Amino acid sequence: MRSILVNADRKPSNDARIDTALDLARHFHGHVTVIVDTPVTRYIAMDPMGGSYVVSGALDKARQEDDAAAAEIEARLARDDVPFDLQRSEDDPISCLANAARLADVVIVSRSGGLAGELALVSHTPVLALPDHRTLQLPVRRACVAWDGGEQAAAALRASVPLLRSCQMVKVISVTEKPGGFPATDALRYLSRHDIHAELEEHERQRSTEETIAKAAAAAHAELLVMGAYGKSRMREFLFGGVTAYFLDEADAPALLLAH
Repeated sequence: MRSILVNADRKPSNDARIDTALDLARHFHGHVTVIVDTPVTRYIAMDPMGGSYVVSGALDKARQEDDAAAAEIEARLARDDVPFDLQRSEDDPISCLANAARLADVVIVSRSGGLAGELALVSHTPVLALPDHRTLQLPVRRACVAWDGGEQAAAALRASVPLLRSCQMVKVISVTEKPGGFPATDALRYLSRHDIHAELEEHERQRSTEETIAKAAAAAHAELLVMGAYGKSRMREFLFGGVTAYFLDEADAPALLLAH
């Protein structure tokens, strides 16, 4: 994980994202790219005749505030010991981050705000979704992998290897409910080839898959939960709930590493 992309803004959770990006860069001798986005689409209004126009005053004010925030972030990073660059954008946030992430190893966002799930769907780059106001402490000591044998879980597992190598404890959590796919023993075998010796925990489903995983991760005191994003369709999760939606909304969940 040497090419690290982080979404920056003026929200209180920004510091946790920046600090985590810097820690990752130090840990892996990497480079941080900071994106500060002022989406023009947020300032487009509709008139009564069905046309549209840009609310130029609000857009100019937002640009000025984001320019000031970007200057503060740049000054802060310049005092640090990590190579970085800062980019400004006026695209919509998902497109902006997905385009910038094409040659990144990981993209860091907050779990709240709606970016994490959308970005995991459209980008091939793993998404590190942080709880608000909490950094991911490195090296990660305790991690869990939510394993259902699907392609999304396999993608997340592959992406997590650099972070799992330093763990004192890795648990692969399996809640048997999906037929077919890769068995959990294959996940253990894959990790062992990377010198990661994980334990397998197979759980009977209690109330729901997501609650079963959450209970197991809490019992393991996991700092990181690795999981596939939207193994079911996004619309089905929106209507009926699901594992991805649950953990993106769960305040007590650890940091998430998502891949689709």
